[in-house]
This record gives sequence, structure tokens and C-alpha cells, in this order.
Amino acid sequence: MNTSVKAALAAPSTGKGVMKDPWLDRTKAFAGRFSVRTKIIGIVLLLTTILGLGITWQVRNAMSSLVESELTVRAETIALEVAVHVADPVANQDIATVAGILEDAVSSHPDAMFALVSRPDGLIVARATTPSVGTPGDTLTDVLADQSIQVAGLHIVSVPIPDQGGTVTYGLTDKRLERTVNGVTLQLLLTTLFVGAIGVLAATLLTWLLTRPIVDLVRTTHKVGEGDLTARATVASEDEIGELAEAFNTMVNELETSRSTIAETEQMRTLLLERLIGAQEDERKRIARELHDGIGQSLTSIMLASSLIARSTSKDERDDYATRIREASADTLKQVRRLGRELRPSVLDDLGLGAALDRHVAEFQLRCPEISTEIHCHLPTRLEPLIETALYRVVQEAMTNVARHSGARTVSILIGLRSGAVRAIIEDDGTGFDPDAVRSDGASVGIHGMLERIELLGGRLDIESSDHGTTIYAQVPLSSNAPVGT
Repeated sequence: MNTSVKAALAAPSTGKGVMKDPWLDRTKAFAGRFSVRTKIIGIVLLLTTILGLGITWQVRNAMSSLVESELTVRAETIALEVAVHVADPVANQDIATVAGILEDAVSSHPDAMFALVSRPDGLIVARATTPSVGTPGDTLTDVLADQSIQVAGLHIVSVPIPDQGGTVTYGLTDKRLERTVNGVTLQLLLTTLFVGAIGVLAATLLTWLLTRPIVDLVRTTHKVGEGDLTARATVASEDEIGELAEAFNTMVNELETSRSTIAETEQMRTLLLERLIGAQEDERKRIARELHDGIGQSLTSIMLASSLIARSTSKDERDDYATRIREASADTLKQVRRLGRELRPSVLDDLGLGAALDRHVAEFQLRCPEISTEIHCHLPTRLEPLIETALYRVVQEAMTNVARHSGARTVSILIGLRSGAVRAIIEDDGTGFDPDAVRSDGASVGIHGMLERIELLGGRLDIESSDHGTTIYAQVPLSSNAPVGT
């Protein structure tokens, strides 16, 4: 066998390529045209009809079988009784007595059609019949072959006459009992119709109770889809539909909260952008002012000293001017390096976050000697540049806020790795503030800037503050595709 054929036969079936049953699809499409209420009512009506007709058919068959067996037994019993009673009159050739006995046997049973007494050769000795049968034939064979007694439901029984050699033939019809069976069948059909009507009413009530909350839920869904997040589904019960309505309301509540959060975030971002642009312009003004007042003046001093050297004739004066030029140049270089560190510390790119923070803390202590500062940075390896920059700016902004607003005496910084994320904790013992109020009114560009930096990296920034101090928790996942949970 070909290898590809073997592989195809051995491969498990995935369900692809299997022909779908068109009748099943058509049935599903047809059923899908009707509402749930119509389907339930139709199913109840169909089941009631099938059950009622099935019971009626079984009862009718059972009664018909019972009627047939009972008529046969009755005919045999009556024929045996007649045979016993006519034995002596037949032996005495008393035909009148025999005829009387036959008349009594036919008239005493409403289902009797005829009664015959015949000799062994088949010649009828005496008979009794109903008006509908008449007097057909002279022999038993003629009577049985006559068309007037060939009717449906006729039960004919022949029994021998004791010790005489003759035969008693008795015929019963089941028309009367058949009418009774038909009447019972009609009653069962009417009962089925009545039960079906009650079933339809009950199904209508049941579907109304079931579909009313569903219809209300659909209506509420349309309202929510149109943007009305104040719409809520009515929870009318504690069943599965009630649970569905509660779950839908919970989803709408979360959606409303998400929309409010998104709107608030967009508003804060707009405000933050405006403030950042303003802060950027202020920073540019500060840098321009420092370039003009500091570096500009130093360069001016260098230019003046250089021109004085050129005009000076004294060696001592030239040496003095050269010293001034070197000092001004060193001061200018120092200012340029300071501005560079403020804009972007090179040590952050060269040595990493730990070294950059150590230098920043050292400069912070020089500017604010009244604040005791300690830092513990436990990072075994370098982090991604974006993460290092974000954490550096967060710590920088937090320490700036401590110096400006908190009145703290001590501040500590702890940075380390935990559960696939890097965490920074900045804690001080100064005067606290209300973080929620600051976030809502957008008064602090620095705090919103920290939030934006951390959230852009998929992290979290939490602020806890009280009268005893403030603690900032910043956590960023080491992988940008793995957001930090709670």
C-alpha cells in the first residue's frame, strides 16, 4: 500500500472534510425562525398529542382484542348451553321445542344474529334469526355461504349436540361493543384535546414567566449597546436567569467603571500633557537663563581675559589673566556637566541604575544636608534602558517632592527584584498628603508623571501617606509583556 495512503488511514480524524447533513442544517434553520415561546408551546403540544394518540391507540387495541375474545368465549358458552338443552328435543323429534330454545337463545342476547340446529348431513332442523339475517339456505353450508351474514365483526361458533350427532351453530356480532369502543375512543380523544389545551395554556404561562426576564434582559442589552450604562436588568428570581441578569448587571457596572476610569485617565493625560508642555518650557527657560547667566558670563570673562593677555606687557599680569581663564574654563565645564547630568545623567547609561542613584543621592545630600538619606539597591544585573530610566525619574521626582513639600528628616530608597519584577520603595517621615485628592484634581504634575511612566511599562505605582510620612511603591515587570498584578 502507498505510504501516503497508509498515513491518511492512520491519521486521526479532525472533523474537517466531513460532509454535513443538509436536512439537519435545514431543520436548525427552520427552528431558528421561531421564538422560544413558540418552540416551547409547540413542543408541549406535540408531546401532548403524541402521548394522547398513543394512549388512545393502545386502549382501543386492547379493548378491541378484549371484545373479540369475550365474544368468542360468550358464543362458545351460549352454543354449549343450547346444545345441552336441545339434546332431548332433537332425540324426540320435537322440532317446535328446539325452535323455541333457539328463539330464546337469540332474543335473550342483544348481540346474537342467529342460532341453528343441523343434522350430521348439514340439513338445518330448526333455526332462529334476527330480521336483518332472514332465513338464508336450508343447509349449514348454505347459511355460512350466504352474503347476508358476511358482515364484519361476526363471530360464528359450532358445537356438537351431545349423543345426537347434530350441530348447534351460533353467531354473535360485535357492533354494539364496537360502538362502545368507539365511544371510549372519542372520550379519550376529547380528553387528549382538553389536556392539550391545558398544556398549551400552562406552556404559555411558563414561557411568559421564563421569557419575560429574557426579553427584559435583551431590552436592557440594547440600551447598553446604545450607550446608556445606567440601564440595569431586573433580577426577578434566584434561578439561572436571575444569575444571568446579576452577571449582566455586574458586567455593566464594571463597564461603567471602566468608562469612567478611561474618561478620567484621558482627562488627566490631557492635563498632564498641558502641564508637561508648560514644565518643558519652564525648563528651557531655566536652562537658557543658566546658559546666559552662568556659562555666558564665564565665557565672557574668558574672552575679556584673553583680550587683556594680548594687550598686557607684564608677565605677572599675563600669568594672572591665564589663571583667571583656567578657573573660568573649569567653572564653565563644571556647569556644563551639571546641566548634562540634570538633563540625562551619563552614568545611568554607562554604569546603570544603582550607580546613577548613588550619585543622585550624594548630590541630594549636598543640596539638602538636613535630610538624612540612605539607599539600598540590590540589582545583580543591568535592567532594560526604559525600566532604568523610568525608575530613576520616579526616585528623582519622589526625592524632589520630599525636599520641597514634606519637611522630612529622613528618606530611604530600596530597590530590588521580586517575582519577576523590579520594585522600588521610597519612604520618608515627613508630613503626608491625600494621594486620591492629588490624583483627582491634577495638582501635581510630578505624581502624574510617575504614574504615566510606570503604567506605560505595564507596572503599578501605589502611594500610601499619613501624618507619619509617605511611602511610594513602584513595581515594573522585567518583561514588558507581563503586567504586574496586585
